[in-house]
Amino acid sequence: MIHSRFWRIDATGGGAISIGEREGLLRGARERFLTSDTAVEGLAIRPEIASSWRRCRTLGVTPSGDDVPYAPILGGSNRLLSDAATPVLDWLADHLTGGTAIILADAQARILDRRAHGRTLARDLDRVLAAPGFCFGEQHIGTNGIGSVLEATGPVMISGPEHYRDNLQHFTCVGAPLRHPVNRRIVGVLDVCCRYDDTNALMSPLLLAASREIESRMYAESSLRERMLLEDFLLVSRRTSAAVVSLNQDFIITNTAAAKLLDPADHALLWEWASTVMTRRGECTGEVRLGREVVVQARARTVGEGAGDAAGVLIEMRIRSGGPPARDPRPHAARTSSDGPLPGRSAIWQRTCRELTAAARSGLAVLVSGEPGTGKLRAAKQLGGGTGSATVLDASLAGQDPAEWVGQVRRRLALPGMLILRHIDHTPADACAPLAALLEDLDDIPARVAATAGTPTADAPATRLLDHFPARVELPPLRHRPEDIADIALVLLRARADGGSHPRLQATTLQALMALDWPGNLRELDAVLSAAVLRSMGSDIALVHLPAEYRRPAPRRRLPSLKRAERETILEALATSAGNKFAAAESLGIARSTLYRKMRALGIDDKRWGG
Repeated sequence: MIHSRFWRIDATGGGAISIGEREGLLRGARERFLTSDTAVEGLAIRPEIASSWRRCRTLGVTPSGDDVPYAPILGGSNRLLSDAATPVLDWLADHLTGGTAIILADAQARILDRRAHGRTLARDLDRVLAAPGFCFGEQHIGTNGIGSVLEATGPVMISGPEHYRDNLQHFTCVGAPLRHPVNRRIVGVLDVCCRYDDTNALMSPLLLAASREIESRMYAESSLRERMLLEDFLLVSRRTSAAVVSLNQDFIITNTAAAKLLDPADHALLWEWASTVMTRRGECTGEVRLGREVVVQARARTVGEGAGDAAGVLIEMRIRSGGPPARDPRPHAARTSSDGPLPGRSAIWQRTCRELTAAARSGLAVLVSGEPGTGKLRAAKQLGGGTGSATVLDASLAGQDPAEWVGQVRRRLALPGMLILRHIDHTPADACAPLAALLEDLDDIPARVAATAGTPTADAPATRLLDHFPARVELPPLRHRPEDIADIALVLLRARADGGSHPRLQATTLQALMALDWPGNLRELDAVLSAAVLRSMGSDIALVHLPAEYRRPAPRRRLPSLKRAERETILEALATSAGNKFAAAESLGIARSTLYRKMRALGIDDKRWGG
């Protein structure tokens, strides 16, 4: 589309029409699309706008909405992008005229910086929350000059009625992606914005020139950081026999010892641990659990001027004891079944496994609880030795015939082996009393009983059924143990390979998966991997093979590495003290009021830890 102040050539019709006529056509097309089931293909709009509107309808974006999600901008984040863009934005701010604004956003469509010429435009942008910290992802506010650029992965112009939301109709925005100079991933968006009546043909060339300048500056800065990392790596490698790794978020350098020690999945996990070092100056030592159950003693230090401007991290690693375990010569399918235990290296999962083992040895009736999709049934089957002979009776199906279902439970309790009462918290009211009677005395029956449950409400009829299970284990959600995703994904991919070769996750893919919140937990992860396997066509799973909504984590956010470590430490103290807040605070060396404050800040459920 060629723009001028008075005329525009319609890319869909081929004929010249006035700006007023085209605006009328656009507003009419938008009205028909929003108020009926009109197919977007039948409207005279540009293909990129048609695709965006279709996505917005699928995502359920509300055209009349005005809310925009907010995520605070943490110090030190997006350092390469911000350092490269700031001089360009400063120059543009000094030369902006005619009510124009320039906006910088990150790869999650969160606005990092905004420079606006004229108080009227700045006030209008504030009114629609186009300000630093607010996220303009297409899934949140529909078609716009930031989020739509990330979806289209190329320059996009959105004029007036082409916006999906009502409150953005008075703006024209031109956005272009900013790509990392090394890996070419999109790291941000540069957007030029003005009022719709002030649309100017010079907006596009101005934007493209500015975006090229920012990418050029990123290249120069990235090259300098890579040279710094390489120099430190060579210096240390020549004087030690330890495994040496030099890395940042974009690449990794290893010596021979480290290459033998690390699996591809360990690259992302090692960066996750190393990124905690970059939050402070000096050195850091600690244990890191790698793949294949290898635990190394690691010493890390930042490379560069300091925490905020560090080029990366250099790590020396030595195996704590013994060496890497020999690889199991049996076929993959032989050592991983669909009901086998899932692995994990996080402290919270290791503790959960110990609790499951203790519950299995106790001989008591066990309740396995947790969020949907955390693998409760899978864990419950392991309480019987994982032989696969467990009988599963789903309480959520008892409403079809409560008496018959309770009869099935009664008959199965008279037989040896494991009985699992799945979704016991969904037992219908008519079945609660007779089931409670059967669970009154489980010591004199041959069956071993376990149950799974979510988090029932206090007034639910089935709540009192949980009192019959003296041994309880709560499975942590996947968002609390992102370092386990590499191991879990390996098992899930092997299971889908049915004994044959299976694809692996590339390091950038694993980083993206570890940054997600996973409300559906293991079930959601399994579904995403299944879709990625189909797209990868047998090759290793790259970021592009993931469903689009999983390639860029939402900016709500996940705790930084130090905060996650703090959270795990508090959870460990609460578990050790059996939920006693006073004892937990004392073991941590903090006041109980401080413990309560940290629990709220870190999202730790106070109700779970009574005491």
